[in-house]
Amino acid sequence: MHRIPRPRLRGPAAALAAAALLGGVLTTGATAQAAPRTDGRLTDLVNPFIGTQNEGNTYPGASVPFGMVQLSPDTGHNTGYDYGENHIRGFSSVHLSGVGCGLGGDLPTLPTTGDITETDYAKYAAEFSHDDEKASPGYYKVGLRTGIEAELTATQRTGVQRYTFPATDKANVLLNAGQSLHRTLSSEVEILDNRTVRTAIKGSGFCQDTKAYTVYTVTHFDRPFTTSGTWNGGTVTEGSKKSSATDARNGAWLRFDTSKDRTVEATTALSYVDAKGAALNLRAEGGRSFDRVERAAQRSWEDRLEGVKAQGGSDELRRTFYSSLYRSFLAPNVGSDVDGRYTGWDQKKHRAKDFTYYQNWSLWDTYRTQAQLLSLLAPRESRDMAISVLRIDAESGWLPKWGYGTVETNIMTGDPVTPFLTNAYQQGLLKGYEEEAYRALKKNADGVPATDSAPVGREANVEYLKDGYAPYIKDRPHAKPGDSDYDHGASATLEYALSDGMLAEMARDLGHDADAARYDARAQNYRKIFDPSTGFFRARDASGAFTGPADPAQSEGFHEGTSWQYQWMVPQDIPGMVDLIGGKDAANQRLDSFFAYDKLLADPAKTAREVWVNGPYAYYNADKYNPQNEPDLIAPYTYLSTGQPWKTTDVVHAALTLFTNGPTGMTGNDDLGTMSAWMVLSSIGVFPVQPGTDTWGLSTPAFERVDIRLDRRYYPRGSLTVSAPGASDTDRYIQSARLDGAQQSRTYLNTDDIRSARSLSFTVGGEPSAWGTAPEDAPPALG
Repeated sequence: MHRIPRPRLRGPAAALAAAALLGGVLTTGATAQAAPRTDGRLTDLVNPFIGTQNEGNTYPGASVPFGMVQLSPDTGHNTGYDYGENHIRGFSSVHLSGVGCGLGGDLPTLPTTGDITETDYAKYAAEFSHDDEKASPGYYKVGLRTGIEAELTATQRTGVQRYTFPATDKANVLLNAGQSLHRTLSSEVEILDNRTVRTAIKGSGFCQDTKAYTVYTVTHFDRPFTTSGTWNGGTVTEGSKKSSATDARNGAWLRFDTSKDRTVEATTALSYVDAKGAALNLRAEGGRSFDRVERAAQRSWEDRLEGVKAQGGSDELRRTFYSSLYRSFLAPNVGSDVDGRYTGWDQKKHRAKDFTYYQNWSLWDTYRTQAQLLSLLAPRESRDMAISVLRIDAESGWLPKWGYGTVETNIMTGDPVTPFLTNAYQQGLLKGYEEEAYRALKKNADGVPATDSAPVGREANVEYLKDGYAPYIKDRPHAKPGDSDYDHGASATLEYALSDGMLAEMARDLGHDADAARYDARAQNYRKIFDPSTGFFRARDASGAFTGPADPAQSEGFHEGTSWQYQWMVPQDIPGMVDLIGGKDAANQRLDSFFAYDKLLADPAKTAREVWVNGPYAYYNADKYNPQNEPDLIAPYTYLSTGQPWKTTDVVHAALTLFTNGPTGMTGNDDLGTMSAWMVLSSIGVFPVQPGTDTWGLSTPAFERVDIRLDRRYYPRGSLTVSAPGASDTDRYIQSARLDGAQQSRTYLNTDDIRSARSLSFTVGGEPSAWGTAPEDAPPALG
């Protein structure tokens, strides 16, 4: 999750957000919602407006699963759409769900009427009301106060817009190439004929300036325009066919006569390769009517959602569940054109053979939940995603950390690519690529990128390999754009050690025994930052001294969290960590304090909203669970290792109340589906407690039955049913479990269990039981 709070709510919108944060569920009265259910489609349960307020930073617009195009309205918020705003600046083609800094927003397009007098989209923005707004997967519609209705839909590489204008001979479409959600370095526009406009947009930035990327577009209209022109800066020139600008406003405008035929349709194709790629994508995916494209988009989403059929639970739970499942499929995104070409991180053109190339890698977030969910529900795409990450290493010389488009941003810290790729390996997605993946991971784990290369990799690896920890060096100048592991030495140490543990498992499987032993030893480096005087992890400076406040709630050197919140992030060796802090009794006491467990039992939803949650970017100065951010995603499942698995269910089900069917219904930034995937997996009752392995922890499902469709090429049984008859808010404790009818006392499964089984069934009751409480029932330490 990242990271810069930029509140823009005003007046009633601000009051609504505050009420939602402090007072509980906001389901809204006159708020925009998904279209009402009509025929039992799962897509009708999805509300794309969830997370569009209070810094969830989602977008309500149109896309298809993993599509290159995310066509959505921008209202002035730095990441695109904010429900508290009431003006739309344009419908732009690129968005990422739940990012914390501005990026994307390329080519905002807006229909207007009358003369072209303004070129700044903040000034020509159109007012709208949520009463005139609807959205569902693959479709968005809004009525603008100008009297124009705009509708959006998408294919994989194109966005399609349909405008219904009033009767006028001055109906305009503005294609803004010079403004976006981040800094636009330069832009070119060219009107090719009386139906077609081409652009090239060079952009930079994600929380800071980075190496530039270029996106190419071709927009084709279904009817000729009567006249056209361009603008450059504040100058509007009718009849002009070309315009270019550097760090300035730039665009094209097209005019139509809608006196009789009031509709105009436009299809915009994208390419990150070149203008030829955009034209090929348009030729392959364009040419269909808006209605046909919208129906196809809806079918693609219905097929994805039908892969998980949940029964039971409230209507609110079902809506939030399927909305979360929807968001889990929004990224990563296709990066290759229809001919297989893509721009690599070496900024050269390549061609993907026998796989689809993907881009946009929020790995610090997604390695914990979304990567595992996709390995279950979309293994073919997950395989191609993992291969794409390997291509980044082959072409640029290093594995990614946080990649946007064709560039590395170095946002966030640690070594997230290792558990991402070892997860792909453990889930059986890297057959034929095992040794290539291992070589890339070994290079990443044992070295540091060259000073003249873009990535930072494990930036503090020299010190970590020498001393066993990454030092916390406050105010150290950054050698490269992005975040620095030295700024967050304590959490970087924990992240490195986690990755070492996961890589050791892969090395052992592949027969690299010496490497496995070495990485196993390094996986214990979490001990190097444990301060016996406080009983918590603590940052150490370059000399080895513990540094920063001794109070673990005020600790320094932890990225987006405190020592309390990072205490539990040792999934490679929970038993060892528990021993460090004094054994299971001491660990359970600390966990109970962390989750405010007594208050939680009395009022779960109130505890979640008033004790745990302090704001979407309230990362620091806290000794309580933060369900809105990544460091704590696994924490509720720690009870599986301390002999009290029923408490995992209590905490998880309380956290699930934070997901609601309204604009504020997200727990902080969605981070490209990370938080949504947490909701989906936790609702099913199967969660990746050791990210980067094939271990899945168990808790009581939120539904009575969930039927999961699985790809037979990876899961020969083809399906898994998870059932908990009678499960409810009161009857939520596991009394026993069975895997294909055989008693299952362990609190975890592995992927082979999922491949071989057809059913996982729970018997539940109103009181905790002895199920899963024996030491041998807990997920084992690695190594």
